[in-house]
Amino acid sequence: MQTEDRLIRTEYSEIMQKSYIDYAMSVIVARALPDVRDGLKPVQRRTLYDMYELGIRYDRPYRKCARIVGDTMGKYHPHGDSSIYEALVVMAQEFKRGLPLVDGHGNFGSIEGDGAAAMRYTEARLEKITQEAYLADLDKDIVNFVPNFDETEKEPEVLPVKVPNILVNGAEGIAVGMATSIPPHNFGEVIDGVIAYIKHPDINTAQMMEYIKGPDFPTGGIVTNQDDLLNIYATGTGKIKIRGKVDIENGKNGKDRLVITEIPYTMIGANIGKFLNDVFALVETKKTSDIVDISNQSSKEGIRIVLELRRGADVENLCNLLYKKTKLEDTFGVNMLSVADGKPETMGLVPMIRHHVEFQYELATRKYSNLLAKEQDKKEIQEGLIRACDVIDLIIEILRGSKNIKEAKNCLVHGDTGNIRFRSPQSEKLAAKLDFTERQATAILEMRLYRLIGLEIEALLKDHEQTLKKIAQYEDILSNPDSMKKVIIKELRAFKKEYARPRRTRIDNLAEAVYVEKQIEEKDVVVLIDRFGYARTMDVALYERNKEAADSESKEVFLCKNTDKICIFTNKGQLHMLKVLDLPYGKFRDKGQPMDNVSNYDSNRENCVFLAPLGHLAGKKLLFGTASAMVKQVSGSEFDVSKRTTAATKLADGDEVIFIKMLSAQPEQETVVMQSQKGMFLRIEASSIPEKKKMAIGVRGMRLADDDRLTHMYLLSAEAELEEAEYEPAQVVLNRLRIGSRDTKGVKR
Repeated sequence: MQTEDRLIRTEYSEIMQKSYIDYAMSVIVARALPDVRDGLKPVQRRTLYDMYELGIRYDRPYRKCARIVGDTMGKYHPHGDSSIYEALVVMAQEFKRGLPLVDGHGNFGSIEGDGAAAMRYTEARLEKITQEAYLADLDKDIVNFVPNFDETEKEPEVLPVKVPNILVNGAEGIAVGMATSIPPHNFGEVIDGVIAYIKHPDINTAQMMEYIKGPDFPTGGIVTNQDDLLNIYATGTGKIKIRGKVDIENGKNGKDRLVITEIPYTMIGANIGKFLNDVFALVETKKTSDIVDISNQSSKEGIRIVLELRRGADVENLCNLLYKKTKLEDTFGVNMLSVADGKPETMGLVPMIRHHVEFQYELATRKYSNLLAKEQDKKEIQEGLIRACDVIDLIIEILRGSKNIKEAKNCLVHGDTGNIRFRSPQSEKLAAKLDFTERQATAILEMRLYRLIGLEIEALLKDHEQTLKKIAQYEDILSNPDSMKKVIIKELRAFKKEYARPRRTRIDNLAEAVYVEKQIEEKDVVVLIDRFGYARTMDVALYERNKEAADSESKEVFLCKNTDKICIFTNKGQLHMLKVLDLPYGKFRDKGQPMDNVSNYDSNRENCVFLAPLGHLAGKKLLFGTASAMVKQVSGSEFDVSKRTTAATKLADGDEVIFIKMLSAQPEQETVVMQSQKGMFLRIEASSIPEKKKMAIGVRGMRLADDDRLTHMYLLSAEAELEEAEYEPAQVVLNRLRIGSRDTKGVKR
């Protein structure tokens, strides 16, 4: 019988909304955010548990990471192997974690951003602290186990972590619509904070910060905004400012050097290379002339970046420049978001510790309840064996007189003597009074004869005495909150004693870095640009002595201030700004610098149509002309912009700028000649061209045929000498052309 298909009619947007919410919650809870209890993301938890299951202990040989990754992926983590290996690598990197959880063997990357070797080359095992504080007591049923992705294995819902890992190692992750960023802290300080909370649950954030001073980054550095930390730890969000540590070393000939020995946590990885490039750029752009050399002498022993300084360098001002313009001072964004009670929650310092302590009480309760049950079972059996030793002859008589184990066990438990043959009625009466428990009877029946030796009986009595002590101890811990607190605190202090280390990051209030840029003495210079686009500047007096040679070898020569900018207008309608200070200044025969190297101008993609100092454009007007004969006047003040590149004009599709010239103070005495590809010429008065904004297309200067374009434009003054057009085969004298009207066809030559 064929069943009919069920059609569910619903709004498509509702299905999409529900599906996206389900996906988002899956990413938030099951992938990207750590659990507040153990401070681990699922991939980290599964990797550590798999290593525990594989028996890769700290005191055993290393195992291939490929084996760990493959086993984790096959059993617990149904995602890519790269995510598992990356999590494994990060847990082994001392420069990323305050307390590494994995002991890596091989190339696990470097602080400078070098990646780890492939998983088939590296090996790993658990760290001792991981085994003792993260995975211990898993066999005591103190956490819930849940089915894995295909329900063929069981995995812990959370690891029984006994230290606040979420604060010690921090966390970072990007979920859907939210992200977490928790800085690492000092292990010893965090333990002290937890103990303080256990003793005084009503402790506030300010009091807690007497123990936990602030973040403690593996890379050291200096936190410069100590006063902001209270609000950050109270709300769980904020920004921490970190600086690298800079030492000053005295070099030879009075030349000092800056040595960076600690870097901000945010600089690890590729940002170290970026910092070196940024320092190099400061020198190249002449932001500073105090640095003569930079070298990265970092090694496995630690960070050492050396900046060689010139004699008489202003060290303090240079340090402030590095803080302002490079990653030597950076911001760490704090967002203490984690999964608590199955949902994401942003918490301050005290709530996070409260969740951890509550988890410790839960772990301790389950642990000691299970231990108590085991000891009580042991006590029951021990009491049965001790009683059995006192009546061992009777028990032997019962065993010899029984036909099977069942009869003997019934006699030991219920005193049933019906089917047992006794040597005497007295023995039968004594046997009828026996009332061992089921467990005791089983233990008696399985007892070996050597246990009847005197020393063995003494050992049994001692074990029973120890069992009674443990039962009393466990019952006291479970019934007396103060006793449980003492047990937890004792364990925490033991961890602190063995694994605490001195603080690396200094917490302070430092003034914001203020860089005072040195004032440049303004003076006149001559700019020389050759036909290859190489530009340089020189002193005016030097130019005057070499004027003839300079003019003959240069395509452009003009006088301007050294603080001025050079405007490069291109055929693509772009304006590129070039600082005169960026050009080499020196002797007459010194080589220039390509304009492409010191500006955004690219000579391979665009052509320079007009070039002039920005100072020369003040109070002047520029005449623009394009290939489609669009013309306009633009005020030079519109090009006084701070951007290195901006649009100089608006162009229609397929159009380009072919002409830009500066009009004189009396444009009514000037004329403009337009020349087309097909030999059409039109001469009009410059004053007939209207003034427009720079982003206007302009007006039509000459009416062109459909397949014609302007190739040249000329600006003529009234007193100009006769000028001929670049036109073959006919000779056209521009000054003799009749003046016509704008937007006409012109004349054929």
